[in-house]
Amino acid sequence: MSDEITDSSQTVAAGQLRAFIERVERLTEEKDTISADIRDVFSEMKGAGFDTKAVKQIIKMRKQDRAEREEAEALLELYMSSLGMV
Repeated sequence: MSDEITDSSQTVAAGQLRAFIERVERLTEEKDTISADIRDVFSEMKGAGFDTKAVKQIIKMRKQDRAEREEAEALLELYMSSLGMV
C-alpha cells in the first residue's frame, strides 16, 4: 500500500511539474511575440521620424509616480549642475 501512495504522489507531482513547465513555455512564447510586436512599433515610430530613445525614456518616466519622477529629475538637475552641464 505504501508503494502505491508513493507512486501516486510521484505521478501527481510529475503531472503538476509538467503543467508548470508547459505554462512557463506558453508564457515565454507569448512574451517573445509581444517583444517582437513592441520592436515593430518602435520601428514604425522611428520611420515616422520620432526619436525612439526619447520615447523609451518617456515610457520609463510614465511608470513612475509624480513624486518619484520629480525626485529623479531634481537629482539629475543637481548632478548636471555640479558638472557644469547646465
